[in-house]
Amino acid sequence: MDKLFKLKANGTKFSTEVVAGITTFFAMAYIIAVNPSILSQSGMEWGAVFLATIIASIIGTLVMGLVANVPYAQAPGMGLNAFFVYTVCFGLGFTWQQALSMVFICGLINILITVTKIRKSIIKAIPKSLQNAIGGGIGIFIAYIGILNVGFVNFGAGVPALSILNTPSLWLFLIGLALIIVLQLLKVKGAILISIIVTTLIGIPMGVTTAQETVSFTEACASLPTTFGAIFTEAGLPSLFTDLTKLPLVLITIFAFSLSDTFDTIGTFIGTGRRSGIFSEEDEKAMESGAGFKSKMDKALFADATATSIGAIFGTSNTTTYVESAAGIGAGGRTGLTSVVVALLFAASAFLASFVSAIPSAATAPALVIVGIMMLSSFKEIEWTDLTEAVPAFFAGIFMALCYSISYGIAAGFIFYCITKICKKEAKSVHPIMWVSTVLFILNFVLLAITTK
Repeated sequence: MDKLFKLKANGTKFSTEVVAGITTFFAMAYIIAVNPSILSQSGMEWGAVFLATIIASIIGTLVMGLVANVPYAQAPGMGLNAFFVYTVCFGLGFTWQQALSMVFICGLINILITVTKIRKSIIKAIPKSLQNAIGGGIGIFIAYIGILNVGFVNFGAGVPALSILNTPSLWLFLIGLALIIVLQLLKVKGAILISIIVTTLIGIPMGVTTAQETVSFTEACASLPTTFGAIFTEAGLPSLFTDLTKLPLVLITIFAFSLSDTFDTIGTFIGTGRRSGIFSEEDEKAMESGAGFKSKMDKALFADATATSIGAIFGTSNTTTYVESAAGIGAGGRTGLTSVVVALLFAASAFLASFVSAIPSAATAPALVIVGIMMLSSFKEIEWTDLTEAVPAFFAGIFMALCYSISYGIAAGFIFYCITKICKKEAKSVHPIMWVSTVLFILNFVLLAITTK
């Protein structure tokens, strides 16, 4: 095991990696039920998407663990699945088969820009101040996900407000939050996982921890053929190019899928990998050498790129690297063994869906909050007294949570970084890739505004 995952070299051990894998899985297990609930609104069968979600997560996460040897898990991305249904299918009028086909093409594009080192070059072009802002912003975003998942903040009056603490789930969340903070301060090993388990058990008598009804594994298998390979039927890829008047809209949609997917992943890797040492200085030097796929970052980007097309073949929207992987990294995960554990748990969830669904958001939300708090330390590296650094750092760090999107946060940071450099007459110091990325972000916003009127 040590030879395969280099546990000692990465300063970890088998038990730590297992705990980290379980922690990551619990933090992101909600996608097993949520993804089919969202995608089925487009006309896809719930059971088919349920199984496609699990299969895509297993394959993508195994590739991440066994090929790249990094502790990241993959699954269909939240936000991208909503874009798939509400914008592409409902708003633009595409069928779910066509939407899946565009996701498949998006995956191929991501593979291409990864193999040609474009994605890696983007990471290298981002200045350190923005990288630190992205790291801290990921922390705010993760904590915000936890807070929203449990309904601690609501938007009932059109503005965010603290929810009234009169429900069992909110009280359970506060109990779990207090418990996890105490365990972390006392440096208890496995604090995050212990908190999730204990909070889940406390939730039983409170009526919060309850199993949900799901389709059986047999029923899911029976419905999978309705989505598996649907992109290769006449209703899929061929239909995208039969009406030439819709071709510009098809290309714009694929572009939007690809841009969001690419920068979500880049943000996750920068935000969690650099601070934890997963992508070390030696790894960065290997990455900068440009010779082959030698670095962990190269392999991790490739693993992420392949997962989207694989997921589309089975019948789900963009499969991406999950920001909730930070929960496992916070629990000590440093190698691909963490990912392998997550993949095995996803496999088991196909048969134990009721058990997995019983773990309430109130038990996992505190884990996301505490991990988010720990990631905020990246902000200390930013020179906040210098507006040239502070302005783009603010937008990159804060907009992720406000827009509920990593890529939009990065977009805001890029745009204001270029604006500040122009005002300071330092435009020549901006890397060409930063300029191109910024223009693409602006173009994406313009095109989406035009096509979704």
